[in-house]
Amino acid sequence: MTRLLHPCTALTLSLAFVTSAVAQEPLKALGAGEGEVSIVAWAGYIERGETDKAYDWVTDFEKKTSCKVTVKTAATSDEMVALMNEGGFDLVTASGDASLRLVAGKRVQPINTDLIPSWKTIDERLQNAPWHTVNGVHYGTPYLWGPNVLMYNTEAFKGEAPKSWKVVFEEMTLPDGKSNKGRVQAYDGPIHIADAAQYLMAHKPELGIKDPYELNEDQYKAALDLLRVQRTLVGRYWHDAMIQIDDFKNEGVVASGSWPFQVNLMQAEKQPIASTFPEEGVTGWSDTTMLHAESQHPNCAYMWMEHSLSSKVQGDAAAWFGAVPSVPAACKGNALLTDEGCATNGFDNFDKIHFWRTPVTKCESQGECVPYHRWVSDYIGVIGGR
Repeated sequence: MTRLLHPCTALTLSLAFVTSAVAQEPLKALGAGEGEVSIVAWAGYIERGETDKAYDWVTDFEKKTSCKVTVKTAATSDEMVALMNEGGFDLVTASGDASLRLVAGKRVQPINTDLIPSWKTIDERLQNAPWHTVNGVHYGTPYLWGPNVLMYNTEAFKGEAPKSWKVVFEEMTLPDGKSNKGRVQAYDGPIHIADAAQYLMAHKPELGIKDPYELNEDQYKAALDLLRVQRTLVGRYWHDAMIQIDDFKNEGVVASGSWPFQVNLMQAEKQPIASTFPEEGVTGWSDTTMLHAESQHPNCAYMWMEHSLSSKVQGDAAAWFGAVPSVPAACKGNALLTDEGCATNGFDNFDKIHFWRTPVTKCESQGECVPYHRWVSDYIGVIGGR
C-alpha cells in the first residue's frame, strides 16, 4: 500500500499571529445552492447507504438542497492537508493535528456561525475548542469526536482485556502463550509519536512529560527510541481502516491502536474483537468540518454544515463510526445510536482524552518544543528502520 505522508511547513509560532487568516470574507447570507459540494472526509464519515442502507445522511440532503455531494476519502491527516493545499474541494473533516495547519496555511476560512442555526446546539466543550478556534475566530463546525482505543483479539488475550499499551510497545508473551512480535500494528502517521509519549508519561515520569504533543528534545528522543523498539514488533503500519480489519481477520494481527469504527464493524460480523481504554489513557480525535478558503460552492457548503449538526445525522454518524456526537441532543432518541450509545462511545471521558493537536515550536508547558515537521521526517525514519 502507498503511504501518504506530506511534510508541511513548520508551525514555528503558536498561531497567535493569526487574527484572521482570511482568503475571502465569510458569506453574509445564503442564496440558492450552487448544485454541488465536495468533501474530503475520513472513511465512514459521509455515508449514502451504499454499505448499509440504514446509514444514509446524504440522499435526503441532496433532495432538499439540490446540492450533489461528492466525497474524497483520506486515510491520514497529512493526506487531508495535502488535498486541501491542492484545492478543488469545499469542505474537509479535519482532525486536530491538521486543523491548525490549515488555518496557518490559509487553506480554510473563518465561518459565519450566524449562517448555521444549529451552532447553538453544539456541546459547550467543543464550541471554542483550540483546534478550530484562533483568537476567538471559528474555523469550522465540530462534527464527531472519540478515542483511539486499544483493539484486541479476545481469543489471543483469553477473554481478558489488556491493561496497558505495553502489548504494542514492548516485546512480551501474550496470554495465548505466543509472542506479540509480528502480531501488532501501529498507526501510520507522525501523530503516533504522541501515543509513545503518553505511554512514557506513565512509565518514565522522570522525563517530565506533561503533554504528549509538547515534547522537548530529551522527551522526543525517548519517544522515538520507544517507537524504534515497537518497529521490531509491528507487522504492518496501518492507515486504511478496511485493510486493518482484513489484517485482524486474516493475517493474525491481535492488538493495535484503532478507532471504534473498526471495532464495531468486526463485532457486527461476530469476530472475536473487543477494545479497551488502557491504564495510561488514550489519545483521541475531535474532527471539524472546515470550509476551504477558495470554495467554489460556499452556499452548499454552509447547507452541509448545518445539515451535519442535525440530531439525526449526528446520531446516525456517531453510531456508524463508534464516535461521540458534537450535539448532545443526538444522544437520546436515535434508534441506531440508542440512548446508551454516547456513554458507551465515551461521552463522559472527554477530559481523559489527549486530543490530537499539531505540535508547535512555542509551547505552553515548557516554552520550546519539537515542531511537527520534525515529527513527520523522523517518523518516516522510524518506519524505515532508522
